[in-house]
Amino acid sequence: MSQSSSTNFLNKTGPTVKSVPSIITPGKTYQYVDNGEPMRGGMKDVYFGPDKSYVVAFYRDKQDYNSRERLKKLVTQYYDSFFNREGGEYYKELYCWPTDMVETTDGKVGLVVPTYNKNFFFKQGYATSEGIKGKEKQGLWFASAKFRNPQFALRLDESELGNWLSYFQICVKIARGVKRLHAAGLAHSDLSYKNVLIDPVSKSATIIDIDGLVVPGLYPPDVIGTADFIAPEVLATKHLPLRDPNRKHANRTTDLHALPVMIYLYLLYRHPLKGGKVNSLDTEQDDLLSMGEKALFIEHPTDASNRPKMNQVSKWTLPWADVAKLPYTITGPYLKALFDQAFVTGLHDPNHRPNADQWEQALLKTTDLMQPCSNPKCQQKWFVFDNTASPKCPFCGTPVKGTLPVLDLYYEFKPTVWRPEQHRLMVYHNQYLFQWHVNRHVVRNEKLTAEQKTPVGYFTFHHGKWVLVNQKLTSLKDLTEDKEIPVNTMVDLTDGKKLLLSNEAGGRVVVITMANK
Repeated sequence: MSQSSSTNFLNKTGPTVKSVPSIITPGKTYQYVDNGEPMRGGMKDVYFGPDKSYVVAFYRDKQDYNSRERLKKLVTQYYDSFFNREGGEYYKELYCWPTDMVETTDGKVGLVVPTYNKNFFFKQGYATSEGIKGKEKQGLWFASAKFRNPQFALRLDESELGNWLSYFQICVKIARGVKRLHAAGLAHSDLSYKNVLIDPVSKSATIIDIDGLVVPGLYPPDVIGTADFIAPEVLATKHLPLRDPNRKHANRTTDLHALPVMIYLYLLYRHPLKGGKVNSLDTEQDDLLSMGEKALFIEHPTDASNRPKMNQVSKWTLPWADVAKLPYTITGPYLKALFDQAFVTGLHDPNHRPNADQWEQALLKTTDLMQPCSNPKCQQKWFVFDNTASPKCPFCGTPVKGTLPVLDLYYEFKPTVWRPEQHRLMVYHNQYLFQWHVNRHVVRNEKLTAEQKTPVGYFTFHHGKWVLVNQKLTSLKDLTEDKEIPVNTMVDLTDGKKLLLSNEAGGRVVVITMANK
């Protein structure tokens, strides 16, 4: 009997270990455990390898020539271009990417996929029971207000939730993952919180179901997407025949609708298009119109007709469902502008949607505006400082006490001419300063070296004064007082003070404003 069809019975009634050969590498086989009841996905039956380091996922339907060729490219050409080059290790954590393709003797095609990291499985389950302990941390659990409501019986255990800053860091990684796919000429086609696993505690994310990738003009999408994330133009034309030139299919721009929907959900725990407006008395038709042809941002600046109605929302979704109490502006100016672009100007005009790099940069710049809440019982723990006359945490209402330095970053446009970067750094006690703040040529992305991730200084409140302690900056200078600030010394942060962070090419100047005087 050939190895590809051999079976090794562990016992007469127990699971069976089977072998299946690789299509890509002649002579290579993979074992998997068949206990008669595979895990069933949307299109595949999934079996663990004997040591659970990988799974073998077989398609239930026969794969045609085009599908087989797409899958072959996925595990060879695209795998190599993503992972077998500089920076590839970073992306191995960000995608759960198939590593090989197999086929049984009866023609069933499958993929070999690494198993998820253990941090993507619930350790605690619900706060009141172990109901989901051990289950995958699909993003769906963390994008819903009710699962974090202290009064909801099936709320998630607090130890699984992370804090508000965690979700910004998770969204940065998802945006990077989408950016890398698009740079390779690919589209995910089914980006949703079902196809992204997240862990707010370790601030990590992994994009799954990579086998649905679309290669525009070569391999069309298998699906139209997941409800809640399908772009309006796809829903509005799905009634047309599949080959009709007016029918819109999943592509790069539909990913650029799904991405901001996901970011909005992770930061505000509500859907940006599901409001109070009724477009049809037929429930199914209403849903199709509300998410498709008649889609309208629930926080549209000039059209309030789709605002959520407070007498219709579940009590478990409050206060998040109340856009008057927690408006999207609490995510800060950079994200507010992109949400407007995505859900107002770009909602029905795909070419105006922000790209994934814009989302990554806006999220990173927003983390530089964040402050820790001084209330130890605050659920969110962090908030975006809004620089109003009486700043306070929008989640628990705790006011900000004392002054806070705000550093506006400037770059040298030409010799002696400095221009604002439209980027500022809010200071808090024991906050670090990094090279990407100091020099505009150091870009805060996945290519940062270990040295570039090392702090070069830190801010602290010392003897009633705010100071910057210089740890590694060799040319830090107080321009206001025309004084060098050597390594291992500190400089006071006062209103109007100018500091040169570095005299190297790309080095920045910061101008300090004391907020909340």
